[in-house]
Amino acid sequence: MTTKKATKTELLRFTTAGSVDDGKSTLIGRLLYDSKSIFEDQYENIKETSERRGEEGVNFALLTDGLKAEREQGITIDVAYRYFATPKRKFIIADTPGHIQYTRNMVTGASTANVALILIDARKGVIEQTRRHSFIASLLQIPHLVVCINKMDLVDYSEDKFHEIKEQFSEFASKLDINDIEFVPISALKGDNVVNRSKNMTWYDGSTLLYHLEHVHIASDHNFIDCRFPVQHVIRPYTDEHHDYRGYAGRVAGGILRKGDKVTVHPSGFTSTIKKIDTFDGEIEKAYPPMSVTLLLEDDIDISRGNMIVRENNQAKVTQDLEVMVCWFNKKPLQLNGKYTILHTTNEVRAMVKDVRYRLNINTLKREEDQKDIGMNDIGRVVLRTTKPLFVDAYRKNRITGALIFVDEGTNETVGAGMIL
Repeated sequence: MTTKKATKTELLRFTTAGSVDDGKSTLIGRLLYDSKSIFEDQYENIKETSERRGEEGVNFALLTDGLKAEREQGITIDVAYRYFATPKRKFIIADTPGHIQYTRNMVTGASTANVALILIDARKGVIEQTRRHSFIASLLQIPHLVVCINKMDLVDYSEDKFHEIKEQFSEFASKLDINDIEFVPISALKGDNVVNRSKNMTWYDGSTLLYHLEHVHIASDHNFIDCRFPVQHVIRPYTDEHHDYRGYAGRVAGGILRKGDKVTVHPSGFTSTIKKIDTFDGEIEKAYPPMSVTLLLEDDIDISRGNMIVRENNQAKVTQDLEVMVCWFNKKPLQLNGKYTILHTTNEVRAMVKDVRYRLNINTLKREEDQKDIGMNDIGRVVLRTTKPLFVDAYRKNRITGALIFVDEGTNETVGAGMIL
């Protein structure tokens, strides 16, 4: 009897963004509840808490707001990650805070997302926070944006109001680097168009939020053109069975690597051919993002962690001078001429901040060239000089080889995240 091999369910990561009280946590709670992704005792617990607090109905925000201060103030402070699955897909949600002072938390939660849900209160329309979060989503090159126009129940499910906000947002978004935008009118509190179609908005003929999340095409979100393989670990078993085995393990950051491909190794520039591609489940013919594999080459080349395997005729930029958009995480501001440890793919180098080009006013999106102070939650453009070359791509071309993090050498804290321009 032959058994059918189970296909792996695709994983979609999405983040929520919006102003305070736009209903992000309520929406996630509703998604989890209506898609039957929470246990009965969890539901009973939040039902009891809601009753005890004298709230009408069940407060679904309590499912994600885990910190005591969040529940007391009714706001989200830290990034809350939630996992759920439907027969179509697996999901990881990053519920990020809406406050200006938690911009860094939003950047952290959104950095790996395929989709950003931007929530807009139907009564207020597009506000400053909406613009800020949409800009950050664009800066982080999140491929898909879903604009959830929430609290439609408070504007009598008005079709005109929905189209007015849709037009307002589209006009602003035309200035941003976003290719795919969907608009869904919802009521997170009542459950309209979240998982189930709304009987109150028969004028809306688009898909529900969950249907869109299940079917949005994310397979091509990775860069499949430029081959990038940062070496994470050199595997030498030293056993009788694998006496001459020398494999280079890592995660494919871009392109499609095939057995027999001619490759070049950064920084040495030596070339070779891929002899074999190994995985945990056995040998394969080709590897692509985000697979973790081990490459074996025809030639013995001195390769170590931090090196990068690329295609002969499509190489990364090898440079010590970087222009970077940085989001600063730390109370201690970015120091001009300060030295930091930079983590880029599997590489770790020291770097000096040579110049601060400008600070970005996150409310007006204007460049403030006279402002050289980059403090906590600020975003700015800086010039770095590293102690040894890095193998990079522009962030908009590859979100893995174009990203880096700043680490304080004294405290070992992560103090900033950067996107290479």
